[in-house]
Amino acid sequence: MDFLIVSMLVAIVTVVLKLRTTYLLFQRKPRIKVKYDPKQHDPQANVIDGSGRCYPNCDSTVWLRSCEKEITEPLEGHVIGTIPVWLNGSLLRNGPGSWKVGDMTFQHLFDCSALLHRFAIHNGSVTYQNRFVQTETLKKNNAAQRIVVTEFGTAAVPDPCHSIFDRVSAMFRPESASDNSMISIYPIGDELYTFAETPFVHRINPRTLATEARICVSDYTGVIHHTSHPHVLSNGTVYNLGLGSTKSGPVYQIICFPHGEDMFENAYVKAQIPCRWKLNPGYMHTFGLTENYFVIVEQPLSVSLSEYIKTQVFNQNMSACLKWFDDKPCYFYLVHRQTGELAHKFQSNTFFYMHIINQYEQDDHVVIDICCYKNPEMINSMYLESIMNMQSNPNYAAEFRGRPLRFVLPLSNSSKQTTLQNENGYLGRRQRLMKSMTLSAISARLQQPKLKRSQSDYEDVTFIENNTNATTDDFNFTAKNDKYKPFANLVTLGNTKAEAYQLGGGPIFVHPELLCDLGCETPRINYDRYLAKPYQYFYAISSDVDADNPGTLIKVDVINKTCLTWCEENCFPSEPIFVPSPNAIEEDDGVVLASMIWGGLNENKVGLLVLCAKTMNELGRCMFHTNGPVPKCLHGWYAKDLL
Repeated sequence: MDFLIVSMLVAIVTVVLKLRTTYLLFQRKPRIKVKYDPKQHDPQANVIDGSGRCYPNCDSTVWLRSCEKEITEPLEGHVIGTIPVWLNGSLLRNGPGSWKVGDMTFQHLFDCSALLHRFAIHNGSVTYQNRFVQTETLKKNNAAQRIVVTEFGTAAVPDPCHSIFDRVSAMFRPESASDNSMISIYPIGDELYTFAETPFVHRINPRTLATEARICVSDYTGVIHHTSHPHVLSNGTVYNLGLGSTKSGPVYQIICFPHGEDMFENAYVKAQIPCRWKLNPGYMHTFGLTENYFVIVEQPLSVSLSEYIKTQVFNQNMSACLKWFDDKPCYFYLVHRQTGELAHKFQSNTFFYMHIINQYEQDDHVVIDICCYKNPEMINSMYLESIMNMQSNPNYAAEFRGRPLRFVLPLSNSSKQTTLQNENGYLGRRQRLMKSMTLSAISARLQQPKLKRSQSDYEDVTFIENNTNATTDDFNFTAKNDKYKPFANLVTLGNTKAEAYQLGGGPIFVHPELLCDLGCETPRINYDRYLAKPYQYFYAISSDVDADNPGTLIKVDVINKTCLTWCEENCFPSEPIFVPSPNAIEEDDGVVLASMIWGGLNENKVGLLVLCAKTMNELGRCMFHTNGPVPKCLHGWYAKDLL
């Protein structure tokens, strides 16, 4: 085994030295394949309002705040209106907490140090706390007073003591990568953990927000990394989608954490399917499950393994590994939950997504609702430079233009035999995989914050071109294409305009319908009762930065295709979380909770908003004045009766 590892290291170093030579040559002579021209594609905005801002109703500075002092002791708030007395528990939030390390600044929103927030609700009153997740990355950065761990969009300060051999060997050590778990919070058993897309999760004390332990999921399952959004079933079992490595190449793996004691120790691989491209596994932020299937949606945004090696050798930030194939379709894989085998495969036009809203089976169809974008430019839009220059970039709103779409997958017409087969066949048994090298830090170059794209699997990459003429009308996934006219629509499900066609002998092509003509992000449903079941409502925040009020909260009726909204001038709520009322009968019997911050000079102000889930009318709020800026958060979890 030692000889094998040494041989692999020698082979990788040899390749790396060749890449370095090529890199230096390319530094002397610019590549003619690069098409991105900032002068052409990022023109200065015309004066739109009196202050020359493209988006006068959107205050981008709410994303640029850094927490300067933690609030470890509960802070009493001032209640306006009425907070239902039956609402007793804690709304826990996670997200970017600080852009700063010493005199240095992170370059992407996803790089910021993780900050937890807690709104403890009891008998109509609320307290607030916040605290940083004590990750190893945070400790190292604070000790050095500079950025010493490479993040998604920020390269670490080079260490002169580390040779090229040290940087190559770091690829085999998960502990050398970032463990900044700043995306979400989920329960595993009776404990709460912070998540990102690295293999590290952190156990937190939900009352004090103290960090109690760090868990490397790779140690138990062998996955290289996993999504930020596992699924927690009603019986306590947790599933997540991860990326694994086998002798035949990278695979998507469904990891099961069975409910009970020692959930990490008893975790196992429930199912796996090979990635579309052996050297470019797909980027995954979430996945779905229905009564009988795991749903994996493989988009053509991939992680280039060759680019990953270069980022390690040349000390680049990790988003340089992301590669966008704008001429390749998306694939929908339905993997049977009992056997672990691939049961159905579908394809659609190219789109990018971060979040799946919900998915379920009905009348021999699988319905899946997704917040879709035409391309992944929204990731580029979250760089520090992009956020700071948003008001002078007329293309910024188009880069964030997304819509919720419904795809309907007909099962009766889908061939059970596909060309994509599991490498090991049945994986229902508790199979452990050999631990392999980590790609947990995968992410982009500081000098050029743009994703890469390729016309094919083999051509040189070029940069994504901005659509300088993009408007709402340009975002039209549901436009009919004449090439489908000769084919019969295979979707027989009622109350949907989604379609599916059998084109030749390949996979069935699925065509979505629009659920709502508003940009929707961080979607939430009545999760406990309607996960993987037919449902009617979801709740989201607006992703339209050029809207009359970009801070709008949205309730979407997916059956009647109608919307209700709530907004307040200069107020920017975060992800809305549905909490059912006691003895709830209807799906929307309950309240919607959201944390609130305000733009302008109100950075030392934070609040908890409580809406009636049926009407989206405000029931009450609790306001807090803090001793420092409060940043905007991303995702969270409501823990009932946690006081």
